[in-house]
Amino acid sequence: MKILLAHKFCYGRGGADVFFLETGKVLQERGHEIAYFSTIDERNLKVGSVTKFVNPPEYQDRSLLKRIRALPKIIYSRDAKAQFEQLLKSFAPDIVHAFHIYTHLSPSILDACRDAGVPVVMSLNDYKHICPNYKLYHSGSTCEDCKNGKFYWAALNRCCQNSLAFSIGSTIEAYVHAALDIYKKNIHTFLFASKFMANKTEEFWGKNTFRWSLLRNPFDISVITPCKEYDNYFLYFGRFSEEKGVHVLLEAMQFLKAVHLVLVGEGPQMLQLKALTLKYNLLNVEFVGPKWGKDLEGFLHKSRFVVVPSIWHENFPYVILQSFAAGKTVIGTDHGGIPELVRHGRFGLICPALNPSALAEAIRQLWNNPDAAVSMGLQAREYVEQEFSYTRYYEDLIKIYGKAIQ
Repeated sequence: MKILLAHKFCYGRGGADVFFLETGKVLQERGHEIAYFSTIDERNLKVGSVTKFVNPPEYQDRSLLKRIRALPKIIYSRDAKAQFEQLLKSFAPDIVHAFHIYTHLSPSILDACRDAGVPVVMSLNDYKHICPNYKLYHSGSTCEDCKNGKFYWAALNRCCQNSLAFSIGSTIEAYVHAALDIYKKNIHTFLFASKFMANKTEEFWGKNTFRWSLLRNPFDISVITPCKEYDNYFLYFGRFSEEKGVHVLLEAMQFLKAVHLVLVGEGPQMLQLKALTLKYNLLNVEFVGPKWGKDLEGFLHKSRFVVVPSIWHENFPYVILQSFAAGKTVIGTDHGGIPELVRHGRFGLICPALNPSALAEAIRQLWNNPDAAVSMGLQAREYVEQEFSYTRYYEDLIKIYGKAIQ
């Protein structure tokens, strides 16, 4: 089978990029011919013999004029479409698998697939298809103001990078894409890693108006070994940004003076979070900075458990799979796809988001029952081995491809 993969980045910038690259790896290892379509960047990885890279729009340039000129290319890039048409013709794929194509590539490439008669499946890892700001979140809480096509709320709320210009541009983009019906008319099957995101899409688009399938993201379990041992701390690792809810975690730590928290990461909320530790006199909280690879694994292995205090609808947090793979149970919130992974009482605990006292109680419960934490963590490891292996992912993906091609 010949498969063309399209995604805006061809290097490991975030979870969506890792998903794209791992999909290519899984397919190539099993003998499929793969072509890649992405944007030009000096960080791009060498992913295969058939690749095509296009220039991204200059939407983040300091020049206002350049940003205005980039808007049409963001909404519907004729250049990306033309180059994608060339690749479709030369490579002649059986199917196209699109990932995050917004902004940098634009959904114009989907029209190229329709014109060429090539079926498309699309993996959705955020809410951009229904929400101009990707997250269904702004100003400290979840938001569905744009439901029923009311995209003007994105501009009124300035919810895209807290910028009026970006918000207006994203509002226009959403209206154009909706008018063209560019996703539903061109895509055979939408692929979701969580039932939550699929159900939320149905709320916005209408039930039975599109075809979808559940496809769990692959995870290379061999890169992390499980560990039953632990030291005297629990762990948060990830980005320090408002929607991640780390400030709620620090509020909860006011009630847990005998419990030690280690924070691994960096981000725009760093100074605010450190100020909170001073405000609450949290001598039991330690910031250790960003860690990667073996350094991160060392902190993860020796933790008692991991907390994911997100206050937005996270689709499929990669940190939960990393934690499970290390044999660590997770305390998560009741938002997005988190409850589907954690399964309260089985692989961890679920508590209400934005509720410091409930979060503190969950932390206290696991801290005082380390054997239970170890037991749930080892069950979580088995769950990842069974449900998220490359073999399982490949089998599910090929079935989806086959239905689309037929």
